Amino acid sequence: MKNNIVLGLIQMSMSSDPEENIRKAVRMTHEASERGAQIVCLPELFTALYFPREEKADASGLAETIPGKTTDILSKAAKDNNVVLVGGSLFEEEGGKYYNTSVVFDESGKIIGKYRKMHIPHDPFFYEKDYFEESSDGFIVFHTKYGAIGVLICYDQWFPEAARINALMGADVIFYPTAIGVPEGNAQEEGNWQEAWTVVQRGHAVANSLVVAAVNRVGKEGNMNFFGGSFVSDQFGKVLSQGGDKEKIILAEIDMNLSKQVREGWRFFQNRRPDSYGKLIENDRK
Repeated sequence: MKNNIVLGLIQMSMSSDPEENIRKAVRMTHEASERGAQIVCLPELFTALYFPREEKADASGLAETIPGKTTDILSKAAKDNNVVLVGGSLFEEEGGKYYNTSVVFDESGKIIGKYRKMHIPHDPFFYEKDYFEESSDGFIVFHTKYGAIGVLICYDQWFPEAARINALMGADVIFYPTAIGVPEGNAQEEGNWQEAWTVVQRGHAVANSLVVAAVNRVGKEGNMNFFGGSFVSDQFGKVLSQGGDKEKIILAEIDMNLSKQVREGWRFFQNRRPDSYGKLIENDRK
């Protein structure tokens, strides 16, 4: 029995005008739906330029509540286009604290829930600890008419524990709204950042027998070049569709039944040894 659905990834560039960015996101969501997408995902912090590239700038004017004006617009976009919508992520303010938060809507426009970014980077040009709290809410899997979807945000994508927990919670697909690029003049001495970014997430797909959909932004913002490369990997690491470094709607048809085939054939879950994994939960931050 075929159980195929179409994913639509909105790879877009951002301007300094939040309203313009939101209009573009809505317009591209409509186009993705017109082209057959049933689940659509936006990039990380899509309403603004990537402000964490600067240390301790005052970005409080960009923060918003959830629910709020932007989620109202996204709710309408989901309903009007009859799609499940992963709303990238927003700069959320609640109770005087700030979070990097993704909101998920069903096809009726109802908010299913929200996920706050767990892993917060703090590196040159990615000074996110100056802006966002680490979430203590844990990981969340959202149940939709098409299956269970997990949402992890950007830096979360480098942590195998996050993907594995989403899989253990029943996720069929993990979406990674992202804002990753290369600063001007960076020699990438470790190796090619985009290749590593793609490879690690394809590894999550294989190890967890689920679909991975990574949605990056594009364009030059200050000294940062966001490289795009948004892609969908199937449950055995095959890249089904991938964007370049320009604005694009990436569509991919996925076979949900492949998850069961890979899990039964490779038995990664049946042969786990949780009794020997205690080291994973030791708090050894350095």
